[in-house]
Amino acid sequence: MIKREKYYGKKFTSRTELVAMIKNYMDYYNNVRYQRKLQVLTPIEYHNLYYRAA
Repeated sequence: MIKREKYYGKKFTSRTELVAMIKNYMDYYNNVRYQRKLQVLTPIEYHNLYYRAA
């Protein structure tokens, strides 16, 4: 997904810029994006909800 959404069609002028994009995307992917299969919660919200119930 990262290649399709953030890599293809873009030019990175340095390795540092590429690494920063990957780190930002990983943060977005794990903490911000909503998932229908997780009851329209972000992965971190679902994780926290799961551990509160346990």
